[in-house]
Amino acid sequence: MDDTNLLTDNPALYEARFPDPERLAGHWTEETLTRYGAGPRVLDIGCGTGRDAAYLQSAGRTVTGADLSDAMLRYAAREHPGPEYLRADLREFDLGARRFEAVVCLDSALLYCRTDAETDSFLTSCRRCLAPGGLLVAEMRNGAYFLGRAALPVTPSVHTFTHRGIVHRSVTRLRVDPAARLLHRSRTWTTDDGMPPVEQRSAWRLFLPAELRRALIAHGFDVVALHDGPGPRTEPPWREGDLPAGTADADRLHLIARLTDG
Repeated sequence: MDDTNLLTDNPALYEARFPDPERLAGHWTEETLTRYGAGPRVLDIGCGTGRDAAYLQSAGRTVTGADLSDAMLRYAAREHPGPEYLRADLREFDLGARRFEAVVCLDSALLYCRTDAETDSFLTSCRRCLAPGGLLVAEMRNGAYFLGRAALPVTPSVHTFTHRGIVHRSVTRLRVDPAARLLHRSRTWTTDDGMPPVEQRSAWRLFLPAELRRALIAHGFDVVALHDGPGPRTEPPWREGDLPAGTADADRLHLIARLTDG
């Protein structure tokens, strides 16, 4: 599967496409960590541009941001300083003697664990770096929502925005493969400056909530909460003071789990 991504390779473009001026994702994460009593040392795995890691750092935590993209890490260090940034693959990482009281994995990054083996490796890596009682907080697309609609036609989504004076247009098509439990994404980019169209393809793992719960329990985690919102990517989005829903069937899934036998 080709994981090249125009936005990953161009972090400033990523932030223009997904603006978060209120730092909603970081704010939601900080309130979640506070609600469930997480200590100050946090690993943001799949940290991307570093916006959320820097927000958590500004809230008084000691944050390490890790990502596989060198372009993202360079951008994060320059534009969102404060956390320590290092290169790591979330599907298997070993940060040596570092220990954290929370691991954060946002914006569907966990879904790049496309196989059971990769999921097991991710959870093993989390166990290795978490202190006993540490939290795993993740936010992602919800497999229950997409697999329940696998037979329905999906209308392409079109988004247009301007970055540095250039108009960018993306057309995104999603296709569900129920047998492989994958959500395939095809995205075509065009601009008004004469750049040839760019088409990119990727795929995410689709976890059913019950499946994710079983994997976590098998790796020594107690699932504290598993719900569909509100969160930073839900509609309407989370606002300070909102409590988790009692459902898990909308298009986003939010996970809070505690390591019980680290």
